Amino acid sequence: MAEKGLFVLLDALTGLGGSWRLTLLGDGPLRTELATRARVLGIDRRVTLEPAVPSVEIPRRLARLDVLVLPSVTRPNWKEQFGRVLIEAMASEVPVIGSTSGEIPNVIGDAGLIFPEADPAALRASLQRLAADPALRAELGRRGRARVLERFTHERIANQTLEVYRRMMAGVE
Repeated sequence: MAEKGLFVLLDALTGLGGSWRLTLLGDGPLRTELATRARVLGIDRRVTLEPAVPSVEIPRRLARLDVLVLPSVTRPNWKEQFGRVLIEAMASEVPVIGSTSGEIPNVIGDAGLIFPEADPAALRASLQRLAADPALRAELGRRGRARVLERFTHERIANQTLEVYRRMMAGVE
């Protein structure tokens, strides 16, 4: 899905210094186009496209990351509704960067960096900021985990859902 902003991410990586590597997990119709774009941009040696992995493998994969980026781009008929991958990364104390699409800023809060969607230069600046500041990466990792435990556990979601039903049954809006 082009809406996930992976082409924005590739563009942002062009010109990014340092010894970075990008790993994209998953199969889909854009795989060949993403590989071609990385080659055209001259970053293909730093980009790895891997097939989808079972969900039980995700925590181990997340633990290897220095940062997770969700660069979603709003379309007329689509916007990011939640961004579950953000919660998974934050729970693993991986710092996150997300675009302003849909609910991403609300999910991340002050536990990560937000950039204007479809803005590769702003995303590159966020990546550079995290690359240059290991203390910030660690702090955002801690904040992310705390945010997940405070807001996004199964128990917390169940209690919030129960409260909505109670209010509905009581006629309170």
